[in-house]
Amino acid sequence: MSGSIRVVFFDAADTLFHVNGSVAEIYLEEAVRFGFPKTPESLASIRQAFSRAFREAPPPVFAATEPAQIKQSERLWWFDIVHNVFYRVGMFERFDDFFDRVFQVFEDPQSWRLYPETAEALARLKHRGLELGIISNFDSRLFTVMRGLGIADSFDTVTISSLAQAAKPAPKIFQVALEKHAVDPDEALHVGDSVRDDVEGATKAGLHAALLDRKGLQRASGAAVIRTLDELLPLLDRLE
Repeated sequence: MSGSIRVVFFDAADTLFHVNGSVAEIYLEEAVRFGFPKTPESLASIRQAFSRAFREAPPPVFAATEPAQIKQSERLWWFDIVHNVFYRVGMFERFDDFFDRVFQVFEDPQSWRLYPETAEALARLKHRGLELGIISNFDSRLFTVMRGLGIADSFDTVTISSLAQAAKPAPKIFQVALEKHAVDPDEALHVGDSVRDDVEGATKAGLHAALLDRKGLQRASGAAVIRTLDELLPLLDRLE
């Protein structure tokens, strides 16, 4: 690898922070409040249905350009996913009210938790003089979550798919982020937990890439693999 790293980009969810509990647990808890008939199999069924619905969903890229329209498009995108989940596991009369509630829940910073090393790792990178950015397929609720978790000020830029009109792993979203920092691809490192979206996407766009594999279960051909964000500074030393 060549070039000096000037910018470190991060994926957001499951890289810097994670759901407090699990998506399936939150869906089930909230659905029961709105009349969903819970069974012993409900949690596993919701978990499986969500995994499939999320995997089969189109990229969160919309024609809308006005902020209000973008937010509406994001909401409809998620409505389709959640509706798909409960179409498979059992629809209920107050589904629309449930969706309104659950959409708000995931905008609440209390629904998320920073990984233990996140804040300190970001501070060390900033102290080293690096610029930091987010490249994420998260929707615009990300800004509220980041502020609530206390990490918004650590980042110089935030690039999300609905505003960039491109979603990882497409090269365009990485290019949009690079332009904000006025750097070449080989001057940037992208860190994320997805081989496809983060490693393959960043690599194809010309960036350096690191796979964050907290459980040690993934493989990324030709890319660096780290287990925690604490390993970033030693990785940067090796890259340079």
